[in-house]
Amino acid sequence: MKQALLIIDVQQELVEGNNEMSGVYNKEALLNNINLVIRKATQSQILVVFVRDKDVANGNGPGFQIHERVKVPATAKIFDKTATNSFYGTPLMAFLKQKDIEHLVIMGCETEHCIDTAVRTATINNFDVTLVGDGHSTTGSSSLPAEDIVNHHNEILHGHYNVDHFSIVRNTQEDLFKPTHNKYR
Repeated sequence: MKQALLIIDVQQELVEGNNEMSGVYNKEALLNNINLVIRKATQSQILVVFVRDKDVANGNGPGFQIHERVKVPATAKIFDKTATNSFYGTPLMAFLKQKDIEHLVIMGCETEHCIDTAVRTATINNFDVTLVGDGHSTTGSSSLPAEDIVNHHNEILHGHYNVDHFSIVRNTQEDLFKPTHNKYR
């Protein structure tokens, strides 16, 4: 089974915050977990793909770039998007289909927006998805703190299905590139 690690919106200004918004919840653990999974992916020769949101830092400058602490492999593919959905208006879907990817491991920001949308979109487009439960974060909202949003999405996206394709939630310490979706079918 061909796989890819998809890391969404882990950009400097989104993770750290700015004068108008705070940084994401538990950012130190998030960055450490992303680097751990990147290391696992590269050791297993798994394709690593990043998506950057052009709304972050107005789409330019250091704030727009992938967070400085993330160890981006030289072979990583990077796509830029203008919508919440990483697949909308980008060549991401065609790229993954051309590479015959069947399983996506997803991490990044923000949980209730771009991560949720990517997980759901991927399953309806014939990918099995593993959401890294300790590998996504958000800033929170006026109605829910960030920790509750992360926990809620880990609960509702575990077992989310679209007929033949599932999302499951696993943590960084697990062997994320040995899919367990068939146990849930």
